[in-house]
Amino acid sequence: MSAYAPPIRDMIFALTELAGLSEVRDLPGCEEMTPDLVVAVLAEAGRFGSEVLAPLNASGDREGCVLENGSVRTPRGFPQAYRQFVDGGWNSVAFDPEHGGQGLPWAVSTAVAEIWHSSNMAFALCPMLTQGAIELLQTHGSPEQKARYLPRMVSGEWTGTMNLTEPQAGSDLAAVRTRAVREGDHYRVTGQKIFITHGDHDFTDNIVHMVLARTPEAGNGVRGLSLFIVPKFLVGDDGRIGARNDLRCIKLEHKLGIHASPTAVMAFGDDGGAIGYLVGEEGRGLECMFTMMNNARLAVGLQGVAIAERAYQQARDYARERLQGRAPGRSDAESVAIIHHPDVRRMLLTMKTKTEAIRALAYFAAGSIDVARRHPDPAIRRERQTLVDLLIPVVKAWSTDVGIEVASMGIQVHGGMGYIEETGAAQHLRDARITAIYEGTNGIQANDLVGRKVLRDGGAAARKLIAAMRSTEGILAHQNANLTAVRTRLGAGVDALDTATNWLVERGPGTETAAAAYPYLRLFGTVAGGWLMAKAALAADTLLAAADPTDERMLETKLVSARFYADNVLPHAPALLAAVTSGGEMVTAMGEAEF
Repeated sequence: MSAYAPPIRDMIFALTELAGLSEVRDLPGCEEMTPDLVVAVLAEAGRFGSEVLAPLNASGDREGCVLENGSVRTPRGFPQAYRQFVDGGWNSVAFDPEHGGQGLPWAVSTAVAEIWHSSNMAFALCPMLTQGAIELLQTHGSPEQKARYLPRMVSGEWTGTMNLTEPQAGSDLAAVRTRAVREGDHYRVTGQKIFITHGDHDFTDNIVHMVLARTPEAGNGVRGLSLFIVPKFLVGDDGRIGARNDLRCIKLEHKLGIHASPTAVMAFGDDGGAIGYLVGEEGRGLECMFTMMNNARLAVGLQGVAIAERAYQQARDYARERLQGRAPGRSDAESVAIIHHPDVRRMLLTMKTKTEAIRALAYFAAGSIDVARRHPDPAIRRERQTLVDLLIPVVKAWSTDVGIEVASMGIQVHGGMGYIEETGAAQHLRDARITAIYEGTNGIQANDLVGRKVLRDGGAAARKLIAAMRSTEGILAHQNANLTAVRTRLGAGVDALDTATNWLVERGPGTETAAAAYPYLRLFGTVAGGWLMAKAALAADTLLAAADPTDERMLETKLVSARFYADNVLPHAPALLAAVTSGGEMVTAMGEAEF
C-alpha cells in the first residue's frame, strides 16, 4: 500500500472557493479562522494522519479485532494511536467551547475528518460516531446530561455509539423490540442490537451508547420509540465512573472490509436490565436520533470522498512506476510507465475529477451548515438549513457511490496486481463498499430526497439550487473557449435536472416516482458536481489572471479537471433523465414469480 499524502492544496481551494470560507469567517465565533490558520490546522492534521494513522491501515486490516473474555481488543497500535489523537485535541475541533471544544467551523472540521478517513477509515469510525452522539446530546440532552457526559465525550476520554438496528429490524425501525421500563429516575433496558460500530473496544474507559427502545405504554410504529443514554459504566453525580452496566458485546461480525473497526452485537439487560436515561420526551426518540443520523450521513458521504482520494493516490503512484508496453506512436521496444497509456490516463482522470466533485459537494454542504447554525439572521439560517436538508441525501449516496466506483477503478489501473491483497488497492474497495449501505442505504437516501425533500415542498428548494446553477452557467458564457465548452455541457445537465424535477413534482408520491428516485439522485449529484467543478474553473481562471498568481500549476489543473468532467461525466445527465422519466415503467411489470 502506497503512502498517503493529504491533498492540502486541493482541500484549501475547495474550502475557500467552493465552501464559502470567507462567508463562514464572517459568522459569529469564526472571526479568527484566517486562511493561514486553516492551512496550519490541515497541515498538522495531515502530519498526524499520514505518520500515525495511515501506517496502521493495512496492518489493522490484516489483524482485525478480537472478542475475548467478554471484551474487544483492537489491532496493535490502535489504542495508542487513539490516545495520541485525543492528546492532540483532534476529537474536540468542531464542538462548543462550553464543553471543552475548540469551536472550529464545520467546514474546516469536515476537511480535517477527510484526512482521518483517508488515513484509516476503520479508526476514524470511532470518533465519527462519537461526533454524532455529541451532536445529539447538545441538541436534545438535559442540562444535567450535558454536564455529565459532554466534557468527556468532547475531549475523547469517552466515546459514543448509535444503537438502532436489531436482527428483525434493519431499516424498518417500526419493528424495533428493545424495551425500556421506567424505574424511578431511570429505565431498565432489555434487548439486542446488531451492527453497532465500535460497540465495544479498548480505546477508552467508558462508552456512551445511544439506544432506541420502546416503552410499555407506547404503541407500535416509530412514534412509540424513545431514546436512552445507556453507558457501559454508570456515571456518578461527581462525573466518576462507577459500576459496570448490564450490557455486553456478545459477538463481532466478520465483514468484507473495515476489519479494524469492531462491529458488535450488543446485548442489553441479560441480568435484570441495563440502566438507561431518557433523552428528550418519551415517544420522540426517532426525532432525537435523526440529529445523530443526519450528522452521520454527511460523515459517511465524506468517507466516500476520503476513500476515493486514497484509492486515486494509490493508482496514480502505481501508474507512475509500473513499466509495461510501448507508448502510443512509438516504434522502439522500450517499455514505459503505464501512465503514458491513454486508457490508464482516462481512468486516472475519471478518478481524480470525480473525487474533486464529491469533495466540493461535501465541503459546500458543510459550509452551508455553518451558516445555518451561526448566521445572525433567522431567515438566512432557515434558508441554508433547507439547502442542507436537500443536499444531505445527495452527499451521502452520490459520494459513496462514487467512492466505490473510484476504488474499483483503482484496482483496474493496477491490473492483475490490483486483485492481489499485497498491493493494498483491494482494501480500499472492501472498506468503501459498506458506505453505500449503512446510515440508510443509498436507495433509502434517494427516497428521502424525492419524497421528503423535493415533493414535500413542490420542488421549491431544488429549483432554487437549479437557479444558482443557471447563474453560474451564464457567467461561463463570457469566458474563454475552455469554459464555454464547460458551459455547454453544464447547461444540458441543468436542463436535465430541471426537467426531471418538474416531472417528479407533476406526478407526486407513488410507485412511479419511487422507482425514479435513485436515478434522480444520481442525476442530481452528477449535475451538482458539474456545477461546482465549473465554479472551481471560474475561480481558477480568475486567479490565473492575477498579476502574480500563486500555485499556477494547480490552478491550470483545475481548468483541465473541469473540462474533463464536463466532457466525460456530465454527458451522463441526459441518459439519467431518461431513466427518471421512463425507466420506472417496467418496475412493476414483471410478476414476482418471474424474477
